[in-house]
Amino acid sequence: MSAFVDAPPDEARRRWMIATTVAGGIAGVAVVTPFVDSFRPPASALAAGAPVTVDISRLQPGDMLTVAWRGKPVFIVDRTDSMMAAVRAADPFVADPHSERPFSMPLPAYCHNEYRSRAERKNLLVVVGVCTHLGCTPSPRFQPGPQPNLPDDWPGGFLCPCHGSTYDLAGRVFKDKPAPQNLDVPRYRYESANSVVIGADEHGDTA
Repeated sequence: MSAFVDAPPDEARRRWMIATTVAGGIAGVAVVTPFVDSFRPPASALAAGAPVTVDISRLQPGDMLTVAWRGKPVFIVDRTDSMMAAVRAADPFVADPHSERPFSMPLPAYCHNEYRSRAERKNLLVVVGVCTHLGCTPSPRFQPGPQPNLPDDWPGGFLCPCHGSTYDLAGRVFKDKPAPQNLDVPRYRYESANSVVIGADEHGDTA
């Protein structure tokens, strides 16, 4: 028998109101939850701006690894001693040797050096592979010397195929090129001897 039949009128009315309120609340939750979920970005969108951990255990001296971060290519280059020497020799020929004019993000303080890299592994270059002219992707041209679309005294570096901007092996743009600024260097840190985190360091994530 229903509890509402045996209860006094006021009590029956009170129980009926509670029951309908609870039922309405349950229905409301069922409707609202999918609605709220529809405003949550998908996991892929959340991950797009998140730091990326990269395995560099197979990266050999002279090689480059390209990874995606925030929808952009990031170049990781293990520079040889001769490549490091080429960086030092390029100082007089690059437009901004001390990276005083950042492109889309500030240069991390620990990369304010001619190699534009962390002191603990100065041979490893980490740069965003987006030309600062019109956003094309430069190609690696690490072999020094004469070759198509490059000067005979080419020291090694990167060539943008769109309009001919060239960068040295630290991602610094050479003088008198269409690109106005050096390649960006994102925040990064070493998680271990074989992994690097792109987009975050001990100070937090890249803004």
